[in-house]
Amino acid sequence: MMEHEVRAPSGARRPRRRVGRGDASGHGSYSGRGMKGQKARAGKGPRPGYEGGQLPLIKKLPARRGFVNLFRTEYQVVNLGSLASFSGDMEVGPQALASAGLVKDASAPVKVLGGGELSKPLTVAAHRFSASARQKIEAAGGTVKELV
Repeated sequence: MMEHEVRAPSGARRPRRRVGRGDASGHGSYSGRGMKGQKARAGKGPRPGYEGGQLPLIKKLPARRGFVNLFRTEYQVVNLGSLASFSGDMEVGPQALASAGLVKDASAPVKVLGGGELSKPLTVAAHRFSASARQKIEAAGGTVKELV
């Protein structure tokens, strides 16, 4: 098959409908717009969602409550149980967590949560710590370093 032989399948391209060309055309008199009313007149019809004065569906739905704080700080969370992969007496910071694949971005703030157990004394450096995480790290003989 050559490029000049390629054509659309039959029925894919239909001729445009020529309205208002007499009753014999089948699209005469009202030109497919029905009788009278706002949609039969020239110009734009009613706005989208308009239901003819009836209470529109969009007004029946409950309004969105609350707001989203655009200036919130999104922390990357790490559980204590995942810090078990590091060797003892090691300083674990955002850079080390990122290289271990525990957080995606080393420059984003990190929060350590108290999920899991810690048996090695580690120096953990992060931006935030939960109370249980701080308690477990110090109980294992490690230290907590809070970054700014």
